[in-house]
Amino acid sequence: MRETGTQNIRRSRNNTAKRVLFLLILCVAFYLLCIGEASAADFLFPKVHIGVEKGEGPGDISVLLQIVLLLTVLSLAPAILMLMTSFTRLAVVFAFLRHALGTQQTPSNQIIAGLALFLTFFIMMPVWQKVNSNALQPYLNEEISQEVALKEAINPIRQFMFRQTREKDLALLVKMAGGKKPNNPADIPTSVLIPAFVISELKTAFIIGFVLYVPFLIIDMVVASVLLSMGMMMLPPILISLPFKLMLFVLVDGWHLIVGSMVKSFMGG
Repeated sequence: MRETGTQNIRRSRNNTAKRVLFLLILCVAFYLLCIGEASAADFLFPKVHIGVEKGEGPGDISVLLQIVLLLTVLSLAPAILMLMTSFTRLAVVFAFLRHALGTQQTPSNQIIAGLALFLTFFIMMPVWQKVNSNALQPYLNEEISQEVALKEAINPIRQFMFRQTREKDLALLVKMAGGKKPNNPADIPTSVLIPAFVISELKTAFIIGFVLYVPFLIIDMVVASVLLSMGMMMLPPILISLPFKLMLFVLVDGWHLIVGSMVKSFMGG
């Protein structure tokens, strides 16, 4: 029985491989028919070569390491975007707002993430402009070295994070790092500043979320009390309170107030 099952698995795999191969041949043949007989005669299949060759000098190894480092940074780009910009606060506040309204998955996660992402681009635009003028353009024009460009690029981002970071959170991370007491903000390493900034952003987002919850919680309590006094205990209060919460949110122009307040909190922070 085991041998029969193994043979069936092998046959199914072979059939799948043959089907894939047939589809590939069919696609190539269709392409050749589309480009015409004259072009088909000159058509050459590409050859892909992947390998490791001996480097001729230290410069080849240096370029290879830079490429690996660049790919690593690109893979960590989403985390860098969330942890060093305003994205964290925006995404958490919008998630709290959705739960406070009780609309389940409306707006969807994609809409919340997209709105937070574009607002992040808008809020961080002055910082990106400083990075472009102080670091990127001089480096592209070969006016400064790569090390100087990196230092000039990180300075505007550090200034942004310092404005939004609480001294209490920063002192906690500096103490946990175990280094010398910094005399000025320039002595604080970026590896200490980033987690302090994230903690401060989460605390601020939770405070804003609590404030957003209060008016909608009052509506839920009033509706639940009215239904209980009327003896309608089997009717879910969310069915009655949801329209009132949506009406309140629309009447006060909630998105305008929340987005405007969030952007102003970063601009004036």
